[in-house]
Amino acid sequence: MKQVLVLYYSQSGQLREILSNIASPLKGEEVSITYCPLAPKNKYNFPWSKKNFFGVFPETFLQIPQPIEEIDASILQKKYDLILLGYTVWYLSPSLPISSFLQSEEAKSLLKNTPVITIIGCRNMWFQAQEKIKKLLTNNQARLVGNIALVDRHPNHISVITIAHWMFSGKKTRYLGIFPKPGISTKDIQESIKFGFPIKEALLRDSYVGLQKELLQIGAVTINPFLVLTDKRGNLLFSKWAHMITKKPASREKWLRAFNYYLLFAIWIIAPLVFIVFLLTYPVMVKRINKEKKYLSSVSLKND
Repeated sequence: MKQVLVLYYSQSGQLREILSNIASPLKGEEVSITYCPLAPKNKYNFPWSKKNFFGVFPETFLQIPQPIEEIDASILQKKYDLILLGYTVWYLSPSLPISSFLQSEEAKSLLKNTPVITIIGCRNMWFQAQEKIKKLLTNNQARLVGNIALVDRHPNHISVITIAHWMFSGKKTRYLGIFPKPGISTKDIQESIKFGFPIKEALLRDSYVGLQKELLQIGAVTINPFLVLTDKRGNLLFSKWAHMITKKPASREKWLRAFNYYLLFAIWIIAPLVFIVFLLTYPVMVKRINKEKKYLSSVSLKND
């Protein structure tokens, strides 16, 4: 019997639902599925308070490990044929519980020489977060064999408003009654079951060669070149802020408030300017953009 581990951290439950749908076709006499939610010792309550939301920024972006509750011994003692690693994106990086776990001794034990499929549920920018995950998996000697990214399909600035409403109220409802519901659409979540079928075939044949290509053919990943550019620029600027804040512990709260205002400025002023630059340079950058889209859709990792 094949052993599959579904490893994840989900605050709102949306990611847990996605993982359950994708894993459902794997169920049967030939496959045993174990779910393992990660539990940070310092709880990240949902909905967020603004203080807590901005408070996790430096450690999240810099991937500074935080304490995680120990995983049950019965899980650690097994050797899994496949791990489905579900994660969300915080501040253009893997969520802090996920990055913390992936830097632990438990992760080394579970992931070594094990095929891993990453499953992302996020607003829209996951590209650089996935690059960070690739490196963490490589450090644990895991084998990334597939990636699925489900995102909020609404325009960037619309999704900023709706996700803020959800994060700070805990209500996945239409903000003011006029905006769309936040997060990944119910349709996309329900239809995510389709990804489970090629995964099961690869699992049972003991070969993941060509799996990512199969997943891409049924819509596992969509690459928006403008968001790729925004993600890159954001990472550069976030790096400066995160390092500065961690170096000034005595005035941390003051700098976190400043970062709050900067983030609003970046979303509503800088991002539109980046979009204009993107449009102006697109004709001369199209070959490079297409090459990058192909890479980001893959499970390979560039050599630094």
